[in-house]
Amino acid sequence: MELKQWHGFCLCPLGGACPPDAVPADAPFSPLVFLVRRNPLRSRGLFAVTVLDEVFEAETAGVLLPPAQGTTPAEPLREFVAANGACVLNTAFSAAFSVLERWHRKRTQPLRVTLVGLGDVGGTLLLALKLLGRELGELRIYDPNAAQCRRYELELNQVLPLDHPLPPVTVCTEDTLFDCDLLLFTASRGVPPVGSGVADVRLAQYEKNRVMLRSYAAMARKTHFTGLFCQISDPVDPLACAVFRESNRNAAGEFDGGGLLPEQVQGFGLGVMEARARWCAQEDGIDFSNGRVYGPHGSGLVVANGPTAYDEAVSARLTERAVHANLEVRALGFKPYLAPALSSAAVSILSLVRGQPYYAALPLGGVWLGAQRRMTPLGPLQRREPLHPALLARIEAARLELEAFCHDA
Repeated sequence: MELKQWHGFCLCPLGGACPPDAVPADAPFSPLVFLVRRNPLRSRGLFAVTVLDEVFEAETAGVLLPPAQGTTPAEPLREFVAANGACVLNTAFSAAFSVLERWHRKRTQPLRVTLVGLGDVGGTLLLALKLLGRELGELRIYDPNAAQCRRYELELNQVLPLDHPLPPVTVCTEDTLFDCDLLLFTASRGVPPVGSGVADVRLAQYEKNRVMLRSYAAMARKTHFTGLFCQISDPVDPLACAVFRESNRNAAGEFDGGGLLPEQVQGFGLGVMEARARWCAQEDGIDFSNGRVYGPHGSGLVVANGPTAYDEAVSARLTERAVHANLEVRALGFKPYLAPALSSAAVSILSLVRGQPYYAALPLGGVWLGAQRRMTPLGPLQRREPLHPALLARIEAARLELEAFCHDA
């Protein structure tokens, strides 16, 4: 088995090429990186593994299960991976090694965050991060409304701390948006007004928001951004896919793998669905202490009362209620943005930067599927556990539905 040393990483090529300055290594050491070269449109870019078999499995909902053990081309490294973990890097992306180095580099400074869009969701998210973001060194804000930016800069820098220093809020310019570790995108166009009668508000926003996002995706490519692009505006999951694809188009409009890696784009919409499912279960007297949520934010959502003790009827009822919970708020004459801004965005993003489990949509087979993960220095680590066959089938159906939508859009 070929092993090479490069910038402190142990590289094991499995179809992917090593950098020219990599030198031979006598034995495996951490961090171990398996190099693959897979279809960049339908394959992951950088993800952590704890079992060797995860390196080779198909990208279906089966990645939520404990990996099936078999014989692999890297069999001599099985015990090493079990003891030390590893990651998979897809060298079909030109920025693969740059992102690997950025993510694994030990952080010496607090995180810089750029927030784009100061509407209802963006403003609420900013308030939460200001009060709770003890890991954040700076909250940079951008909105076409300059007065709105100045207002938040003035007011939020006049907030007293409670038990930790509060990150300063600064206004940034469009040409410095990606001078950060995380870019949080909440800007949105064409939100149907309350009382409009639109059945699926999220999908009504898709085309206008996708057009708006193109320039930001192109900017991420141009600036060689190696941080995280956190997509928060609706519809979260298809738009995350669109950001990834647009960033990887060259001047001729061709997909070339020269932009963001798939895992650099993460969609934040599932957290509030888990919170809504818990609230609905509490109202209905259903035990949700072992509950799960998967899939997109909105139509296609999968709520389960438990991973193995799965009750299809109960779970279907909870799914229906969670999907339409936002309509109850709209029926009262209000936009339902508080819970999404706090649960899907603030809580989930802070959990991500703290290395805690969090809900987000990440790439799987070319679409962005919501589930629970944990961010590590070697990329996202998927939560894996036994699932009832009927539940797994529902999740795979949701993934295929997303695939049909995103690939036809």
